[in-house]
Amino acid sequence: MYRNPSVPTGQFPNLKPLSSDTSADWSKIRLIATDMDGTLTNQGKFSTALLQTLEDLQAVGIKVIIVTGRSAGWVNGLNSLMPIAGAIAENGGLFYRSGSEETVPLTPIPELTAHRQHLNSTFTELKTKFPQIQESADNRFRITDWTFNVAELSLDELQTISHLCQQMGWGFTYSNVQCHIKPPGQEKAIGLLQVLREYFPDYSPEQIVTVGDSPNDETLFNQSYFPISVGVANVQKYANQMQYQPVYITTAAEGEGFCELSSYILESKR
Repeated sequence: MYRNPSVPTGQFPNLKPLSSDTSADWSKIRLIATDMDGTLTNQGKFSTALLQTLEDLQAVGIKVIIVTGRSAGWVNGLNSLMPIAGAIAENGGLFYRSGSEETVPLTPIPELTAHRQHLNSTFTELKTKFPQIQESADNRFRITDWTFNVAELSLDELQTISHLCQQMGWGFTYSNVQCHIKPPGQEKAIGLLQVLREYFPDYSPEQIVTVGDSPNDETLFNQSYFPISVGVANVQKYANQMQYQPVYITTAAEGEGFCELSSYILESKR
């Protein structure tokens, strides 16, 4: 996982540790909507424990939806290989349902070629002001957004880039992996809510838990939409940069934190 030494490590003083909260009733959970990088991965890789956990969740009927900033191309492949109910790509841009080859657009793009050219022009403009930024290798597999590497950018520079994107008519977010130039209003929470309405209409908010670790997961922690949310332990280094905070926090970081949460849910089903 990328760690920017110029970004201060904060704390969420009001978070409830999973290990100390005996009041939570995890038996009601029917669906987990989770980020991928830094939340399911350990040092950028899936572990055997994570894959077994996903199998165990599937076996007791708990749906898992990955909600990631990764590209359409990456997510389409992962969705077909993993024991999950589906995956949302590009921070709410597209949805891939398990067992289907259809790409479901969550952000309409009327003219794809013009859209990609406009994104490229915006990135080129940013690069004149921040020559150190480098286009991400996965842009060729993207549809709705444009990405560049977050490395070498300070918090002040990230905030400046966000303001510049807004001035040029774009949204902006970043994770522990990438920066994203995206259509305004394209967010993980908005995309997830659309998927829930369309494909899981009988699931109540109290039956869903959202999980993440980075600023681009922030909308998944908005309790107006998702009353039950969990940050894996490494979310704390972004505490000073996030308006919305998760309700709970795991003891373990990254994929081990996701497995920690899942163990509580699985135990409640026994």
